[in-house]
Amino acid sequence: MDFKDKAQAAAQVILDAFEQGTIPQALAQVFIHRTHDVPARRWSFTNRLIASLHGHFDARGFRQWKAVGRYVKAGQRAFHILVPRTIIAKEDDAERGVKVGDSIVIGFLSAAVFGYSQTDGAPLPGEEEEARFIESLPLIEVARSWQIEVVTYSGADSGALGYFCPGGQIGLGVRNPSTWAHEMVHAADHRLATLSRGGGQKLDNEIVAEFGGAVLLECLGLSTESDRGGAFGYIQSYCRQHDRSLMSAVTELVDRTCKCVALILQTADDLKTSTDGQRVA
Repeated sequence: MDFKDKAQAAAQVILDAFEQGTIPQALAQVFIHRTHDVPARRWSFTNRLIASLHGHFDARGFRQWKAVGRYVKAGQRAFHILVPRTIIAKEDDAERGVKVGDSIVIGFLSAAVFGYSQTDGAPLPGEEEEARFIESLPLIEVARSWQIEVVTYSGADSGALGYFCPGGQIGLGVRNPSTWAHEMVHAADHRLATLSRGGGQKLDNEIVAEFGGAVLLECLGLSTESDRGGAFGYIQSYCRQHDRSLMSAVTELVDRTCKCVALILQTADDLKTSTDGQRVA
């Protein structure tokens, strides 16, 4: 049985459960709580997008890194964000709704920043625990072979449990393997050039990621972690928003979903074969 066949077999089992209503309750979310401050979380959406497109979640200026005991590695190139240039109002301006002492934006300046992976030095508070969590993720080697940086953030303080950025980053706000698998399927969808583009969360992208995440974990023998109940509820909510039948919407995307899962499994197998070959040699 090849990897796509394996994915299709697991997909059919889950589809049958969806159709028959034999699904468990959704698993509770186990939120990640970061213990150190990340200044970039207070940046504008545009600046956070710039950072994520460069593959970084935590980015700071040279002096900001120095203040927390880290330094920029030799040879690293900065990327730039926009910082507002402000002045303090010296008098009231009723037309603009400005009062004396208000901060007024009069333009923007370019500021050079570096991502965490471009620095070295003292570990940030809680960094070791977060690193152990990331190392424990199933198929983490696949993400790294695709040059994807995996980061964590405080999920309880965010509107998203996780995210995938085509620039090469996956962020996790919870410890649930189902969220990790969801984002990995997004990454596979992107590599296969089948991920729908455009703003917002697309129905097809979200079905493929959520259904594919459950299929992937089932293929790994992690039936409980696949969270069929959570997957059903997630997909159902999107289908209702788009006035679609869950079964028809998911069935239409089974082939695309299984190709994504197969790519992840094939990559993992190739990496294992390569590693085993090196050991033998």
